Order: sequence, then C-alpha cells, then structure tokens
Amino acid sequence: MPAGFKIGSALKQSIGTAMIVLLMLLFFTCIFAEAFDFDKLGTLARQRYGEDAHRDILELQQLVSQLKTAPDTDKLKKINDFFNHKIAFADDIDVWEQTDYWATPLESIGRQAGDCEDFSIAKYMFLKAANIPNDKLRLTYVRAEVNFQGRRSVRAHMVLSYYATPQSEPLILDSLITEIYPASQRKDLSPIFSFNNKGLWVGNSNKPKSDSQSHLSKWRDVLLRMKTDGLE
Repeated sequence: MPAGFKIGSALKQSIGTAMIVLLMLLFFTCIFAEAFDFDKLGTLARQRYGEDAHRDILELQQLVSQLKTAPDTDKLKKINDFFNHKIAFADDIDVWEQTDYWATPLESIGRQAGDCEDFSIAKYMFLKAANIPNDKLRLTYVRAEVNFQGRRSVRAHMVLSYYATPQSEPLILDSLITEIYPASQRKDLSPIFSFNNKGLWVGNSNKPKSDSQSHLSKWRDVLLRMKTDGLE
C-alpha cells in the first residue's frame, strides 16, 4: 500500500478523533451550563432584592465566564475575593432571626450578609460554575481559635477546602482570613468533618464515609433551594 495512503488514513483518523473529543466537550459544557441558570438567578435577584443584587449577579456571571478556562489558582482567588468583598460577616440571628440558617448564594448576595456557612456555600457553588470539579471541593467544619479583644476562644467554624488531588494538602478559603493558605499554615483550624454534594469525610480522611445529604438535613435543604434558584 502506498505510503501516502497510510499517512492520509492516519490524518483522517486523527481528525475524526479530534472531532469526537470536541463534540464531547461541547456536550458536557452545555450540560454544565444548564445547571447554572444565570438568567433566572438575575431575574430572581431583581424581583426579591432590587437592582444592586441584580448587578452583583451580572458581575458574578461575567467573572465566572472569564474564569472558565483560567488556572485553578486564579479561580480560587477571584471567587474567594468576590464573596469576601460582597458579603459582610453577620450572625444568622441578625440576618434571618434564626440561630442556624444556611442561606443560598442568592440570599447572601441579596442581604449582602452571611455567616461562615453562607460564605463557604457560595464559594463552593460558583467555583463549580467556573469548572472546578466537584471532587476537588469540600465544605469543612473546623474548630477555630479566635482572638477577640485580647481573649482567645475556640468556636465552630466552616471554611471551603480545595484539593488539587485526593491526597493533596488542601488550600483553605475562609471568611475570617481573606488570603488563601495551605491547611498546614492554618494552625488556628482543626478539621472535624467535611462534605460536598456527593460525600462526607471525617477528620483528615481522604475516603468518604457516607452520603452527605442523608446525614446533613440543612445541606439537603439548601441544595433544594439553590436548585429552585437556578443553581445545581
């Protein structure tokens, strides 16, 4: 068989493979995009909270679009900075008149306030929107040593942890400290358990113990409310 024919066949095969890969990427991108309905989110923001909230959603949409193909480090910094800037830390009793309420990102942006769970949930959802895989992200309950007016205390706190690989040391996205540090540099934090929408981990384990939604009713509830808002 002529050499030229073999080269032509190989080229056609390569082009065919590339087309299949491209179509698969487009397919999964469309599926992913449908899971975050920014049009619906923006409309609800305007209806419930007014023009400021609507502008914040539009700004967030533009940011997520810009970050889709950026390195993970850029995504972490930009999303972390966005929510640390847009949301003021406040206790649930002051914002929602409840002792423990897990707000959706829309609610946190609308009220421009939230506690540690609300920061972590918002960052988790929109890092996923920026194409960070779910298995790299966990919401993590910790014991945090806090120094307030010269007095040290330990309190329950939540942060968002990012794992480059399942065995990697996580990076910590926090509402108390705006910079992102590896967990080993956060001596003030002791992990208790972590979770995402697929699993629940205890301590520093890299193997999930169980399904998070069956054990965390507040998490299951906020996931359903986020779905209603246009976020999955």
